[in-house]
Amino acid sequence: MDVLALLGIGVLTGLTTVLFGFGGGFVAVPVVVWADGALGTDAMRVATATSAVVMVVNAGFATAVTPRPTLAALRGGGPLLALLAVGGALGALAARLAPSGPVRWAFTAYVALTLADLLLRPGFLKPQAPADGAGSPGSDSTPGSPGSPGGAGLPAVLAAPIGAVAAFLGVGGSVLTVPAMRRAGHTMRTATTLANPLTLALALPAAAVSLLGHTAPVAARAGVPLVGTVDPRAAGALLLGALPVIAVLRRRPPRIGDRTHAWAYATLLAVVIAAMLALDA
Repeated sequence: MDVLALLGIGVLTGLTTVLFGFGGGFVAVPVVVWADGALGTDAMRVATATSAVVMVVNAGFATAVTPRPTLAALRGGGPLLALLAVGGALGALAARLAPSGPVRWAFTAYVALTLADLLLRPGFLKPQAPADGAGSPGSDSTPGSPGSPGGAGLPAVLAAPIGAVAAFLGVGGSVLTVPAMRRAGHTMRTATTLANPLTLALALPAAAVSLLGHTAPVAARAGVPLVGTVDPRAAGALLLGALPVIAVLRRRPPRIGDRTHAWAYATLLAVVIAAMLALDA
């Protein structure tokens, strides 16, 4: 039954990868915490590590099948991607050392604060007028804004902190990058599409750190086979459900109104908060 549930959530992660740029990210964390509940407080550490591996594969596949013109907004973004990778590695290392209980509450609190920011601060649900060259809110053009080449409106100075927070909490890059790109004037479709290569940059080193980490002793007692701090069974089931969905939706993307798309993004954050609170109940 756990495997069937993971496959079902895998389908959801495929949908969220294409529609919201999550790559799995925070959608995977609650279900892995649930599936590996026998690990007790270590379940959150395993969930964030497993989430990183799922994000690498999903975001990498989604990026590979994205049209090259869409990725042009990241041209010249080497420093941005490199700093995201550095932050991802540091965040994953910190997650191995931090107590799991506070990380679990920090995950929920961060998603809740992000949701509040999206709802209360202007520029997400109804985007601001874009900078010159960023594309109008109603278009699907993708050039980056002036003064931020290759960043799609995302300042490189924020890349390392974004990568560290995303890897530490397992929330995925989209939760931090999509709102920033949205407020730079990009449509939801463009912002969520560009979130996948950004997520890949931070998740790849985070996944490597997680796979090479020491397995928690409680895992052997609970009968949960781990590779480092990653649950390969959970990751495999999630990816088995996600990859076919990504392949289909990248070829035939659904047409969703920009404002509806933004509200759906915010609604999904609310669902994840409710799921984490239910797990703690």
